[in-house]
Amino acid sequence: MKKHTLLRPARLVSQCLAWLVLSLPLSAVESPVDYVNPLVGSLSTYELSTGNTYPAIAMPWGMNSWTPQTGPMGDGWTYTYTADKIRGFKQTHQPSPWMNDYGQFALMPATGALVFDQDARASWFSHKAEDARPYYYKVHLADADVTTEIVPTERAALFRLTFPEETHSYVIADAFDHGSYVRIVPDQQKIVGYSTRNSGGVPPGFKNYFVMEFDKPFSFFATVLDGAIRPGQDATEGNHAGGIVGFATHRGEQVHVRVASSFVSPEQAELNLRELDGDFDQLMHRGRDRWNQVLGRIDIASGTTDDLRTFYSCLYRSLLFPRMLYETDAQGRTIHYSPYNGRVEQGPLFGDTGFWDTFRSLFPLVNLLYPEMAGQMQEGWANAYRESGFLPEWSSPGHRDCMIGQHSASVVADAYRKGIPMPFADELWEALHHGAHHHLEGTASGRVASEAYDRLGYVPRNIGVGQSAARTLEYAYNDWCIYTLGKALGKADEVLQPYRQRALNYRHVFHPASCLMAGRDDQGAFDPTFCATDWSEDFCEGNSWHWSFCVFHDPQGLSTLMGGDRILCRMLDSVFVVPGRLGLQSRYIIHEMREMQVMDMGQYAHGNQPIQHMAYLYNYAGEPWKCQYHVRRILRKLYQATPDGYCGDEDNGQTSAWYVFSALGFYPVCPGTDQYVLGSPLFADVRLHLPNGRTLRLRADGTAPDACYIDRLTRNGKQHEANYLTHADLLQGGELRFRMSNRPNKQRGTREADKPYSFSTAIR
Repeated sequence: MKKHTLLRPARLVSQCLAWLVLSLPLSAVESPVDYVNPLVGSLSTYELSTGNTYPAIAMPWGMNSWTPQTGPMGDGWTYTYTADKIRGFKQTHQPSPWMNDYGQFALMPATGALVFDQDARASWFSHKAEDARPYYYKVHLADADVTTEIVPTERAALFRLTFPEETHSYVIADAFDHGSYVRIVPDQQKIVGYSTRNSGGVPPGFKNYFVMEFDKPFSFFATVLDGAIRPGQDATEGNHAGGIVGFATHRGEQVHVRVASSFVSPEQAELNLRELDGDFDQLMHRGRDRWNQVLGRIDIASGTTDDLRTFYSCLYRSLLFPRMLYETDAQGRTIHYSPYNGRVEQGPLFGDTGFWDTFRSLFPLVNLLYPEMAGQMQEGWANAYRESGFLPEWSSPGHRDCMIGQHSASVVADAYRKGIPMPFADELWEALHHGAHHHLEGTASGRVASEAYDRLGYVPRNIGVGQSAARTLEYAYNDWCIYTLGKALGKADEVLQPYRQRALNYRHVFHPASCLMAGRDDQGAFDPTFCATDWSEDFCEGNSWHWSFCVFHDPQGLSTLMGGDRILCRMLDSVFVVPGRLGLQSRYIIHEMREMQVMDMGQYAHGNQPIQHMAYLYNYAGEPWKCQYHVRRILRKLYQATPDGYCGDEDNGQTSAWYVFSALGFYPVCPGTDQYVLGSPLFADVRLHLPNGRTLRLRADGTAPDACYIDRLTRNGKQHEANYLTHADLLQGGELRFRMSNRPNKQRGTREADKPYSFSTAIR
């Protein structure tokens, strides 16, 4: 994702920093959360992403996350593994460094001199004195000699601060700049306030209200405004407000701070403190149990410790976004502050996700394993439509202008196809129908250039709209999703026919001479300077090699355009062969280009989303063993449970969900169908504990580093030749048994009947 300038050389980091050892007892490793490393992906820079993540100390889908803050205030790289100082502990809602944060504030303990400035209060720390788990964080701040511990709930957190013998011990509350307020209430041992800092996507009047409640009386307090410390003053409001409270402490004394926030009101922030209904250890164990419950829907009974760490770290990342943006009021009602209209509304709301990234596998994973959350999310999207007139395409927290396509169509259609309860499905279909022909100015919601696309069947490259070829491919798939959903809902044929026709519009940007996709102008002429490796303006964060296979709903139609399955396979082969350095001269370097180059896999750019399904297309073209080979290679080479464990942006769970699905042995190439396309299972024995109460056991006999090929597959004892499984197959439970080999079986899965769904085949 997104906003780029010229690169500087990335810093080299010693391999000795490659893995944070969690201080867990050996008896705890049967618990899946104990395999999670929240620091995976945090060894990133602006120039080279190895995840662009931060350690999110949070509950699954929680409204708030907490993270140690090593970067300066307002920096999207809030925590980087190579940093050596912590400036504070920040409540964050940041989905990625490119989108940055909103409503953030920080808490920081200190001793000695009275300071507020983020650099002056910063303390040295070491990863050797840091313990990061999804439900718990601990670190020793060396300069202050204070140990900070955090346990989160969905909307609150409990801090435990262990101080030294010190006459002047402090806790600093930083509400950040761009408009904030802090009030100290000494007789109630509280700090209250709000932060307005944001990066967009909010209406006027947006605030994140917070309350901090201490279990120790204050012997000192001061407010801070724009760096000026004002002892004895209890309230301040302005550009950059803060507060400091102090007390004398004896060595080993623990001070607890209960913190909660609300987008609704200060009173609601106080109500949200109710989530902290226990002591520190009770809340920690409750959080651990919650994560084990959610992660435990996938129970792996085999595998190396490294593979288990990688798998569960990826599953953890898949369960952070989209986050809840709703709260429970004093009457027990679900309410939310709407970033779309600025009012407090009824019902659930979710945010902080970009559908361009996450439609591919993140939402299908939620639909399969967490349908109870999927139903809430769909209701949340319906509320967003009611409050703004559009479904979001990138929400953080409201509509943002980032990325392309109308992939809300995919997210809605896939949920409906997977049986997620959606009593408002007709309303969502109307939202998609509206968005297909309108655009919400200043955002990515709806469709840019919809009029030209509807008239010509493609987005021309010469009408002042970038990413024209990529937009055409996206819209064609989106049209198929709308058609598929409308057909399932029984919509009239005259309404559906245009979407059915436009689902084939990908053909209009097929460049026969190159056998790839290219941009064309409004007179039909292709770009005369077209070069497949160029990262040109006709594509989005990629080139033609990355985008030409983005025909999720009709690989057979793509094969026909190219001249048949043999040529499609040859083109797929070429992706891994064409040198990665080619095309880097076509524009200034962006981080996605560098990440592709350094992976040494040709033009295969797994660090960015458009190509992540590509290896699975061999299943549609009669050579499924090549899919098995490449998927296993990607699993092994491009993922690790280390701070540099990703090969590009993690992107709100999408790149992680790819790993989760692929390690299980199948992947949702085309969300909106009921199919999962086969790959190469990584583990010998896995159980999926399905929400319907059934269990699906996945056995892979003989799987090994050199045994990536499926020799035979049975489902409940019966031979299974198709290159896909259906959603119903999985929900029935039972057993899928793979027999793996180090030699490809070139007879299995090669019949026409074995191919997964393609639209042009289905409508014959």
